[in-house]
Amino acid sequence: MNRPSLKIVLISPKGPLYRHRGGIWKKSLRYQPLTLTTLAALIPADLPHTVELIDEGIADVPMDLEADLVGLTVITGTAKRAYMLADHFRSRGITVVLGGPHVTLIPDDAQPHADAVACGYSEDTWPQLLQDFAAGELKTRYTQAPGLEIGGRPFPKRELLPSRNYLTNNVFEATRGCVHACDFCVVPTAWGRKPFQKPVAEVLADIRQHGARKLIFIDLNLIAHRGYAKELFTALIPLRLQWYGLATVLLADDPELLELAGRSGCKGLLMGMESISPANLKANHKGFNSPEHYARVVARLHAHGIALQGCFVFGLDEDRPDVFLKTAEFAVQAKIDLPRFAVVTPFPNTPLYLRLEAEGRILTKDWELYDAQHVVFQPKHMSVRELQEGIETAWKHAYSWDSIWRRLRHSPAPWPVRIGTNLGYRFYANNLSRFYNCDWIIGRVPRNAPFVQPVSAAGEVREDVA
Repeated sequence: MNRPSLKIVLISPKGPLYRHRGGIWKKSLRYQPLTLTTLAALIPADLPHTVELIDEGIADVPMDLEADLVGLTVITGTAKRAYMLADHFRSRGITVVLGGPHVTLIPDDAQPHADAVACGYSEDTWPQLLQDFAAGELKTRYTQAPGLEIGGRPFPKRELLPSRNYLTNNVFEATRGCVHACDFCVVPTAWGRKPFQKPVAEVLADIRQHGARKLIFIDLNLIAHRGYAKELFTALIPLRLQWYGLATVLLADDPELLELAGRSGCKGLLMGMESISPANLKANHKGFNSPEHYARVVARLHAHGIALQGCFVFGLDEDRPDVFLKTAEFAVQAKIDLPRFAVVTPFPNTPLYLRLEAEGRILTKDWELYDAQHVVFQPKHMSVRELQEGIETAWKHAYSWDSIWRRLRHSPAPWPVRIGTNLGYRFYANNLSRFYNCDWIIGRVPRNAPFVQPVSAAGEVREDVA
């Protein structure tokens, strides 16, 4: 007996600043995400189906779409939007599944909005969920089982999203996870500290079949396992590629691995430097970072033709109001090619979140504000307003014309890349206040939080709300 064909729609919802036709970032700074195309590839071949992918960063979600099952992948900053879409589609009789990092972190928050939630990586649970749904036996929760392997899987179906809407669709994954346990990081809480690896031969096969020459590895820490990284970099050398990825500063202290990274075609890395305060780094279990060595990290990367995007967070407990300009000037002096600044964000159930909640310092659970740019907790040594406005100060200093030139002339990146990326971030820096401010706090802070100094749009302190 033939089973009827299922219509499956997979959606990546976006918060208000990143939705189609809106927000700070434009097409030139987006790459094609892998989540939807990977899920599409994992649909069992023996299950009759059609599948449609909707990335809300490039297209609107039709509220009248027809589907048997809608799956939404959710990060904390998009949870509010995801829940609204889920509730809408369920009201129309469509089965809804929610998965992704936010759902894995806090499944009970998502469960009321879905017929089923999927926790953890979905290589095994997603195909099983679909088979259960087709058989009329859908369970309410699917959880990643021990012993998961991410190798031996089909290649992502990148062709299901329009490449013209992205900077590139040459996006690849070799590993998942990270061996470190930083307090503010989602990864160890959601998925543990075990690194997952695809066989190097499979990574190369995916690159070859897609025809990529310049590509991005989205792995959170490509050097988490030294032996694997060494094997991967060595295997990439004959392909004569150019690639960009993420790693920790520990790469700079491993001359052999760093040389292999350069020879393999690495042209740029994102590294979480986080803070210029050793006390902050130690308190958040990132003591392997050493601010006094950051300039050396930059110099060693540059010597191998690798540019650095260095990321810093503000709002850690040792931060005071002078931290913003100090950090921005430090980044300029260290010749970091592209400094980035964010608010440290207590994502649900991370050690940082649990500590701040126990201390009564979480100000809101409006997940839409958990985007690493809004302040959602009470800082220890400054007001909410000082932290929110201080981040803008850091961005504007790092991307002033003088600071851009001081960094730009040392970068190993090609001049068009140097200029284009810095102008993009300069635009971002000068538009932050349009999108990120603490106006949300007016009238929404609990009265048992007297230490908060909420401000109105005009900037005055609102004592009546505290």
